[in-house]
Amino acid sequence: MKKSPTQALVILVTAANQEEAIKIARAMVETKLAACANILPAIQSVYRWKGKIVKEREVFILLKSTKSRYPALEQAIKAMHSYEIPEIIALPITSGLPQYLGWIHDETHF
Repeated sequence: MKKSPTQALVILVTAANQEEAIKIARAMVETKLAACANILPAIQSVYRWKGKIVKEREVFILLKSTKSRYPALEQAIKAMHSYEIPEIIALPITSGLPQYLGWIHDETHF
């Protein structure tokens, strides 16, 4: 399989708390759905939910994966996430260190 930057993704996920973020991050790496997870604690989120403005503390997860692994990653996160509609957003990596992009591919494929 070609290890091009267009196949690599950064996936953004917010979690309700540190425990949930670690659980999700660890599961995605253990199952090879993500090569890496970065957890950024204590972000402040403001959003509209069911007609009301909500201000909440959340934990931010950055996952690195590939386009071919994304559908399974999305389903796995949805199955273990506490939110009714979790934030799961995939952004393509358009360029990056070739060795790092190769590592993402190698870590997420059998």
